[in-house]
Amino acid sequence: MRSLRQLGFFLVVILWIRHCQGATELKKPNVIIILIDDMGFNDVSFHGSNQILTPNIDAFAYNGIILNRHYVPNLCTPSRATLLTGKYPIHTGMQHFVQIPDEPWGLPLRERVMPQFFRDAGYSTELIGKWHLGFWRKDMTPTMRGFDHHYGYYNGYIDYYDHTHHMLNKNYTAGIDFRRDLKRWHLDNGTYATEAFTTEARRVIEQHDKSRPLFMVLSHLAVHTGNEDNPMQAPEEEVAKFSHITDTKRRTYAGMISSLDKSVGQTMRALSDNGMLNNSIVLLYSDNGAPTLGIHSNAGSNYPYRGQKESPWEGGIRSAGAIWSPLLEQKGYVSNQVIHAIDWLPTLAAAAGVSLPNDLQLDGVNMWPSLSGNLEPQSRRLLHALDDIFGYSSYMRDNLKYVNGSTFEGRYDTWLGDLPAGEDDPHSAYYVQQVLSSEVQQVLGSRTLTNNRIEQLRSDATQRCPTNEQNHTQSVYLCQPLEAPCFFNLAKDPCERYNLANLYPLQLQLLEQEVNQFRLNAVESARIPKPDARANPAFHGGYWEWWNNTASCGSSNSNWSICNWLCKQQVEGRLADLLKRWCPNTHNQA
Repeated sequence: MRSLRQLGFFLVVILWIRHCQGATELKKPNVIIILIDDMGFNDVSFHGSNQILTPNIDAFAYNGIILNRHYVPNLCTPSRATLLTGKYPIHTGMQHFVQIPDEPWGLPLRERVMPQFFRDAGYSTELIGKWHLGFWRKDMTPTMRGFDHHYGYYNGYIDYYDHTHHMLNKNYTAGIDFRRDLKRWHLDNGTYATEAFTTEARRVIEQHDKSRPLFMVLSHLAVHTGNEDNPMQAPEEEVAKFSHITDTKRRTYAGMISSLDKSVGQTMRALSDNGMLNNSIVLLYSDNGAPTLGIHSNAGSNYPYRGQKESPWEGGIRSAGAIWSPLLEQKGYVSNQVIHAIDWLPTLAAAAGVSLPNDLQLDGVNMWPSLSGNLEPQSRRLLHALDDIFGYSSYMRDNLKYVNGSTFEGRYDTWLGDLPAGEDDPHSAYYVQQVLSSEVQQVLGSRTLTNNRIEQLRSDATQRCPTNEQNHTQSVYLCQPLEAPCFFNLAKDPCERYNLANLYPLQLQLLEQEVNQFRLNAVESARIPKPDARANPAFHGGYWEWWNNTASCGSSNSNWSICNWLCKQQVEGRLADLLKRWCPNTHNQA
């Protein structure tokens, strides 16, 4: 009898321990990442601009932590790979360019990614919006790489309304690039992409089973351009709010930003209404700087920083960002801690209690204690870019920034996106009231966010180029990175105007040696820059879809000559139906 009582006691203890473990698991915080595409540092009003007001994003930033020195890779594909792997692009093979729709490559399958670790820890994992890490093989798509569900697109951009991606430089069909999981999805055709993704995010939140924590990446199309034949798209009612902006392209861009700002408010409201906000970590940032000019230019502004997207300068790699959570010990401040996209995997995993394998060899570090405690900024060494194919590099040790080479023959190496005087939003006179009456402020409702506090935070987050007695146009300070490497002291010269290479050549050599150490450990680029016509949506029912099992035009079958001819004609309509009937091996079976 005594042994039975002891056995019963031990069973009760075991059940109690398991109950406690389960309770602990339930306490894991929801992790929400709102990833913006191609937004300029100067395009959120918490950085000081009065041209485009972003009251919801600003309220989010003021209630949380403004990441004033947040760095990212300078292009979409490398930036997203870095977020999900916690590694520099040179350590994953993603350092060279972006994934082009008909190129057979992507993030190597050997790389384990953030949603896999969170799903293994019991999270429900969701990707809404853009992927851009490869889809030529089915096993490279999001739901094969750790996401339970994906609602969105595979390529770098789509039309905001009909959700097609059109390679205008190729004789390809304009294909629909929209999925729900692996299923082709057309039911939301005609819905503005920002609204479609926001509606899906709200649905996921509202229907979420709260017995499991949620990991969700809301990866917006905005404010990237759409297809090149109609790149700037925003709802008319949003564009109409910005009649004070004379440049029509910039005015449409403002409408795109305004729609995005509304989305942030609605997403935060959904988290609050479903009782999830009190145990959530929400991170918001842009994947890289805005492309003010050139390819896929959206008229965004990174001013006063130098350069733009796909450049080695601060304008391409310094990202507007903020983080909010009730789990942060200190909030409502501007952080000047240098932090990089490589840090988010170890940081969010540590904050959520998600264990990571010891063999990951991450480049990032856990910055949660530093951010949460508002600790004195730590010194960092960061590799911003190293592309030996295009021939440029960008590196930073503490405040010393090294640049060697550039992109587009240096055409965008200047200070772009300076906004004209006299184009302030008429509502900017009531800026503080706009923030305090925003949907995000109603949800977060911090009483410490007073008028004076908003003005102080905004001032602290506004970047100005310090005055210097020396004229930066003097020849000794000129930087011509296509001819010789340069370096700058960002503590005194955040706008990269005073090249110090001629004054301190030994320091330049040291920085160059440190870059070469990174080069020694770089893996080969994963990019395969060979277009594959089998990707043409004409062979996949008018959709962009994995094509590795699609037979080439010369495949052997009884009608090979007819098939070859039809395939080469890139046929559509009734001829396309004949192609499918006669030549089953020349198109992919969905």
